[in-house]
Amino acid sequence: MIDWDDAFDNSGYVPGAAAMLERWTAQARAVRVEAGELDIAYGPGARNRLDLFRPEGTVRGLAVFVHGGYWHMLDKNVWSHFATGCLPRGWALAVPGYTLAPEMRIGEIVREIAAAVSFAAELVPGPVRLIGHSAGGHLVSRMACEGGPVPGRLERVVSVSGIHDLRPLLGTRMNEILQLDTAEAEAESPALRRPRDGLDVRFWCGACERPELLRQTRLISEAWAAPNTFEPDHDHFTIIEGLGDPGSPLTEAFLGAPD
Repeated sequence: MIDWDDAFDNSGYVPGAAAMLERWTAQARAVRVEAGELDIAYGPGARNRLDLFRPEGTVRGLAVFVHGGYWHMLDKNVWSHFATGCLPRGWALAVPGYTLAPEMRIGEIVREIAAAVSFAAELVPGPVRLIGHSAGGHLVSRMACEGGPVPGRLERVVSVSGIHDLRPLLGTRMNEILQLDTAEAEAESPALRRPRDGLDVRFWCGACERPELLRQTRLISEAWAAPNTFEPDHDHFTIIEGLGDPGSPLTEAFLGAPD
């Protein structure tokens, strides 16, 4: 029998994960002090706020980063430093918050992210690209599903270490918080849905991830006939750090090669 709690225990298998989160928070705080339009309301909920960082000069488009935390942890304020990867490339970056479980179910969180993306797209001209990490990878993949309520300007989605089949979570202690049932787990699993036609979708994962995250990435990339990348020497946490570097492989996959 598979121990699903162990299968999804990312931090338990990455030495120094807690220190990494503290470092990210400090880096994000420094960026927030310097620049950004902070806590813009996109909906009525207390966490329905987004931060927007704009580049100097002409903007090339809108990038949106959706954070993880298994839908019940963390917030938008930890990730502001990813602006240092997007802004030099001419892209504005929006980082939305969302209501966490158990206050809200995953299907409702999906609708909040759709509202956040649509709202942010009204603030910035040009194409829209989405990137999300872990549970955020699930949420941006849901935006890429057929019939999703997202702007017509959406042109690329990158899911980083995303969770694309929610059914195994039914067997975890975490589900006491998430409160998934079989119907919702199936309905909100991108790997069980069809992708939007004509949308550029990519799946990215650290080669040193837990086996379940590797499996989930292969599962959806095969189901959607979409490319995947398993970046060497990266785990569940180091993999997303590349988004803060304008020249990293991850940033290039998201925003394209530098001019």
